[in-house]
This record gives sequence, structure tokens and C-alpha cells, in this order.
Amino acid sequence: MRRPDSIFRAAADTSKPGDSARTARTDTFSYKLSKDTLDAPVTYEAEDSAVIMVPEKKIVLYGKTHTTYKDVVLDAPRVELDQKTNILVATGEKDSLGQTVTRARMTEGENKFQSDTIKYNFKSQKGLLTNTITQQNEMFIHADVSKKVNASTVFIKGGRFTTCDLDEPHFAFRANKLKIINNKVAVSGPMHPEFEGVPVPIYLPFGYYPMSRGRHSGILAPQFVATENQGIGLEGLGYYRVINDYWDATLRGSIYSYGGWRADLTTGYRKRYRYDGNFNLSFLTAKQNFKGDPDYSSSKTFNITWGHRTDQRARPGVTFSANVNAGSVKYNSLVPGNLQRNLTNQLQSSISYTKNWIGKPYMLTMSANHNQNSATGLINLTLPDANFNVNTIYPFQRKDLIGTPKWYEKLGVGYNGSFSNRIAFYDSAFSLKKVTDTMTWGATHSVPLTLSLPSLGPVLVSPGISFQQQWLMARRFLTWNDAKKQIDTVSQKGIYTASSLAFSLGVNTSVFGTYQFRRSRLMALRHTIRPQFSFSYTPNLARGYYRNYQSDSLGTITNYNIYQAAGQNVNFGFSNSEFGGIGFGIENVLEAKLRSRKDTGENAIRKIHLIDGLGFSSSYNFLADRKKLGNVEMHLRSTLFDKVNLNVQGNLNPYGVDQNGLESDEYAWKSGFGFGRVTNLSVSLSTQFRSKPRDPSKANTATPINNNNNNPTQYADPMLAGDQSRLMDYMRRNPTEFVDFNIPYDLGLDFALNISRNYLRDYKVQKTVNAGMNFRSSFSLTPKWNFSTYGFYDVSTMKLTALSLAINRDLHCWQMSIGLSPLGTQRYFSISISPKSGLLQNLKINRTRYFTDF
Repeated sequence: MRRPDSIFRAAADTSKPGDSARTARTDTFSYKLSKDTLDAPVTYEAEDSAVIMVPEKKIVLYGKTHTTYKDVVLDAPRVELDQKTNILVATGEKDSLGQTVTRARMTEGENKFQSDTIKYNFKSQKGLLTNTITQQNEMFIHADVSKKVNASTVFIKGGRFTTCDLDEPHFAFRANKLKIINNKVAVSGPMHPEFEGVPVPIYLPFGYYPMSRGRHSGILAPQFVATENQGIGLEGLGYYRVINDYWDATLRGSIYSYGGWRADLTTGYRKRYRYDGNFNLSFLTAKQNFKGDPDYSSSKTFNITWGHRTDQRARPGVTFSANVNAGSVKYNSLVPGNLQRNLTNQLQSSISYTKNWIGKPYMLTMSANHNQNSATGLINLTLPDANFNVNTIYPFQRKDLIGTPKWYEKLGVGYNGSFSNRIAFYDSAFSLKKVTDTMTWGATHSVPLTLSLPSLGPVLVSPGISFQQQWLMARRFLTWNDAKKQIDTVSQKGIYTASSLAFSLGVNTSVFGTYQFRRSRLMALRHTIRPQFSFSYTPNLARGYYRNYQSDSLGTITNYNIYQAAGQNVNFGFSNSEFGGIGFGIENVLEAKLRSRKDTGENAIRKIHLIDGLGFSSSYNFLADRKKLGNVEMHLRSTLFDKVNLNVQGNLNPYGVDQNGLESDEYAWKSGFGFGRVTNLSVSLSTQFRSKPRDPSKANTATPINNNNNNPTQYADPMLAGDQSRLMDYMRRNPTEFVDFNIPYDLGLDFALNISRNYLRDYKVQKTVNAGMNFRSSFSLTPKWNFSTYGFYDVSTMKLTALSLAINRDLHCWQMSIGLSPLGTQRYFSISISPKSGLLQNLKINRTRYFTDF
């Protein structure tokens, strides 16, 4: 039953006649409303019944009631409305034992309340609530008695703060008195935590809980840490400031018991559709042990990082990005509590700018790069590194392509130019003169000419010419000084050129063959053969760059490159040889069509790639004095059963060896080595088996990781870059954020085998075999438990060289992870327990002990 509440509204005057045909005008009445009258109607409905008591001016609703007034919505088992006082009283429903089974629920704007009893005044918007649960963003507030003094402020007696959404939360912070300002802040008097209703004897004088939506300024809470080198510390105390809609800043400070300190200033900026970035400046004063101790040390260091990226939508065709990481060489080694960063001895930076002219074939790329080794103190700068490219253009092509084009209209020309300037110096011996003395630069120009001739049936012929020139800054001449018994060098600086020219002719075609099967799931096999031939000629234009000189008193003659000997050129010129011959190869692709046994719809027929690529390639140089046939490169690529990726590569040397183990000029099949010598063979296999999610609606793209150690390169190269190091450190501190409990299992396997063979004296073979296998797994045994592993098994030595294990538990409003790595470059034991809510992220407990600490 639904009706408007006429008790709360003034009745219209219906005493005048309504026939407009008999009246010349319509009379209107104006009357003054009472100040106690509500300015909006109250509507209600009840599933059971509604009792209207006219003398008392009350309405009582029973059953599932629904009442609305402006933005106030109330649902309760029983509601009583009083017109005289404008007060609404809503009560919940209790069972025979006196336990509340259904609460009264009130929504006012964005605020929601669940209470045993709600007493609310429509006029003043004041209210009194008992046994109430309300939610403010991620925070749930349980109150014994709540007094609502206006639309935004609530006073509470006997309250609990928690991020657990259960009626009986797993944990909470209890206080006798609280004040809440909606979507702004909540403050309380003395408070203490409790778990499962059991109080913990840790008392705080007050509580302060920011509840603003979106970004808002505020104090950042610190955390206590214990470090081996700098003592006990208080880390992360700071302040976050929202400067405007596009810019914010964070200032944090840390102090340690040995007297060290650290200050970090981080700013972030972002303008939608234009750019975004961040800047960090860090100062660190590290003091190890107390002053006066024999192993006392003190160091002052700094670090600067800057990241920037422009949005292509701001300026189409223009991109600018920066990733700067620079500072003192000792900074990474002194950061407390971060072993991975302590092991990082490389600082790398890059700034790049790209301009692509829209609608034109030009593109310019400029970059600056920085590399700093904290172990050696060597700094390498590449400033600038520029490239200018012109895509192939057809200067003889008509503007209006009508009819068949002439052959010369398909003549294309392009341009590739690059310039690089490099500087290398040690930070301990920095001076402008030393920097300029180590400066090296070089430029390269390349002009390719191409011609697309009409196809000769199935054969495509593509001739081409390429001219390349290098600009070099120095050359050096070597002569033997017989009087001093030494080599004299004469260096000359200037601008010198070295050139190269190449002619080519490519011939390509494809041959297809299909075999149809009848009355079989295998419907057809398709075989594609792509033979490739190329004819090329490269004259030797570098003869003038090579000289002979006497290298010792015995008269030994040595040939050298005058540009490479200078040691100050980015480019070293070209090789002292010519090539005139052919290149040849063949590629095979095998596909199949398979009919499904069950599916009869659109997916009834599937195309399967049995062999993605199988072939070989080689070359033959007619102008070479010896060893005219080049090595044969072989390959095989396939995806087996749509699950296993297979990649095989091999190198076949067509020449034999002599008794000293040196390569001879005689073909292998004439020396008893068969078709050739397999000098290198590599095989790689990779596969992954991942189950479907338990609940598809909760599927996400999070990849289960094994407690921060799912990166195989971590074991091969512990010197990780700065950004990767920070990411790995975050993974270690927050492991359960990277575990998907919705996936029952996820298995992965990577296998790599590499075999190389070298011949020694008397035809003895030295074989080197490297084989390794990465394995990773993640099992969600139940929706709340997850077990994951990662390891590396060295097949060559038959040893397990890296292993890490992790157990993750979803504790509803908390999360826990236990990790163990008994093998590898970083052996550790860790445990992490933390609330899921970001509001209480500083309450997390992270403890990591590396085996080097014992």
C-alpha cells in the first residue's frame, strides 16, 4: 500500500465551482503556511499495514516499510511518524531471545546507518540512534549511542572504528567518545585496539581518522624499524599536501638511533591529455654505530629521480619522456633496510624527444643517456644521440595515380642519419679539460635506393643500392722507431670520412600445397614453402683506411685500421674486404584444419599451426680468397598443442679442422665431418597451465607471484635498476596484493639448453652444455589459502640453485604472507601481516631476515 501523507500537507480549497464555462474568471486564494510545516512531502509504504491515528496525528507502519523525505530514505520493520513533533521513530525486529534479526536502515545523502532504533526529526535533521553501524568511505563505525546534531555532525558514546565489514568485526579501535564530521574527519578521546572483542592493553590518548574523499592533505604516520647498521629508527613521518588539481607534494623524514637521518621530497604532477610525471629529491646522512666506536663511519649522500611523460594527444607526432636517476655513488649502498638497493651499483638515466611530421616521411629522435657505476666511479654520458630518418619516397611518382605505373615510378629513395657524442670520466677526477679530452663523436649517413619491379608470375624481384658514409673525428698513424725500439704514434684530429657501397638483388616467391582428408577430424594440411635468394656485391672502399707497420724489433708486420687505432671514434670505419655472392635460404610453414568433436557452431573448425617456421640460410662469396661458403643457420619454431612454445636454433660450420684444432679450408664432407660441424645448438621450451577463475565475475589480471621472487633475472643479475628495485621492494612488503585467490592453480615451466662444441689438438672435442629450468606454481588450495613456489634448477650441475616458497592467507579484512628462500642470491625468511584497507596501511607488520643477518 502506497499513499502520500496528507497529514503533513495543507489541503486545497475545493469549495468554489469548477465549471469554467459559467465563470468569467477563476478565483485564487493565497494563504500562509505554518512555520512547522515541512517543505517537502513524506511518502511511505508498508507491506503489512498502516495505522493512521487522526486525533493523535500519528501514523504507524508495520512490516517491510519504506519511507522517503527529500534525500532521506528509511527502511525498517516498524515506523512511527508524529505530525505534531515531526519526529520519526523506527525500530528493528528481534527474535524470541531478544536478538536483533532485522535492523532499521536509513540513508541520508551519501551516509548510511543501520540501527536497532532510529529517532529522527525531519525539521531539524537531528536524531538519536542506538546500536548503530555506519560506513564512511572504507571505515565502519559501530556506536552504542549516536546523537546526530545536524546533517553532517554526529557525536557517539561507546564507539568502535574498523575496516571490517562484519556485524561483529574481527578487530576495532574502541573509544568512549567520538565525533564524526561526514566525509571529512573523525576524532576520538582515549582509545585502544581489540581483536575478536578482546581488548589489547595498548592505549592512545586520542584518535584522528581522515575521511575525505579523493586526494586530501594530511599527516603521514611513521613506522618503527630496526636496522643493522643505523640502529632503531622512526621512518616515514611526513606530510602530504594537495597543492591543486594538477600537483601534489610529499615530505617525509626519518631518524635513527645512531644519529643518522633521511629527508625525502616527492612531487607529482599530471594534466589530463597533456603530461604527467614525478620528481624526488632525497638527502641521507648515514651514521653506522656510535661516535667513538672503532667502526664508526659517517656519510652524506643525495639522490635525484625524475620521471616525465607527455601524452601524444597533446601534440600529435611529438613525444617527450624522461627517466632520470642520479646522485652520490654511495647512496644506494647506505639506504637502510633495502638489501636489493644496497646491491645496486648502477645509476641510469635517459631523456628522449621524438618528432614525427604528420603526413610527411620525416622523423627526428634525440636522446641523452647517463650511466654511473658506484663501484668504479666511472660516469658515461651520451649527449646528444640524434637520429633523423626519411622514409622511402618515390620522387618520380605521379600525383594522380591513373593507369599502370611506369617502372621508374617505383624507384624509391630514403635517408638515415645519426650523430652521437660520448663522454666518459671518473667522479673523483672531474675537470672540464678531462671531460673534453675523453669526448668522442661520430656520425653516419645512409642512403638506400630501392626499386619494386613488376612480378614475374609468382616471383618478386627487388633490386637495391645502399650508400653509407661515416664521419670520424680522429685518426692515428703507427711507425716503428728503430732507435728507441718502440712504436711512435701520430694522432690527427679533424673531420674524416669513410664510405661504403652495396648493390643487391632479391628474388622471393612462395609455393603452396594443400592435401584434403576425407571422413576424418583432420580436414586438411597446408604446406607453404618460401625460398629466398639474394645477389649482392660490396666493393672494398676501405683499403685506404688500413695500413701496415712494423710492430717489434723482429720485423713483424701488422695491419691496422687508422680510425680504430685512434680510440676516439664512435665508429671505426668499414672492414677491409669485399663481398660478391649470393645469399640463399628456405622457410617452411605447416598448418592444419581440425574439426571439433563437440562444437558444431562457428568454432567447429579450427586452424592449427603445426610448424611456425622451419628452415635454413647461408651465403656464398665468389670473391673471397678462401672459405667462400658461409655458416648455415638453422631454426625451428612451433607451438605444440597450443600450450608449449618450442624454439630451436643451430649453427652448422661447413669446414673441417686440422690436427691442431684450427679451422681448415677443406669442406667438412671431405674431411670426415659429414655435412658439417654443429658448433652451436640451442633449444628453449616454455609453457603455462592456468585454470579458469572460480568466480568469473571477480576475475582480474593480477599475476600470482612468489613473494617478490618471480623474476628469473633476479638470480642472474641482482644489480637491478632503480625502478625495478623499488617495485620488487614493494612486492616484498605487500606480497598478498599480487596473489589471486580466485585462480585454483597456475603452473609455468621454462627450459633452456645450449650446447657448443670446439675442437682441440688431435681432434679432441670440448663440449660445453648449459641447461636450466625455471619453474613456478601457484595453488589456491581453498578460496582463502594460497601456496606458491618459484625455483631454478641447473640441469648441467644437477643442482637446485634457487628456490623460494610462500604461503598466503586471506584473513577477510587482514592478509598474511609467509615467505622462505633457502637458496639463491638472496636467502631470506619473511612474514607480513597487514590490514587490507589503505587507511590502516601503517599498521602492517613486515619482518624480513636475510640469512646474512645471522
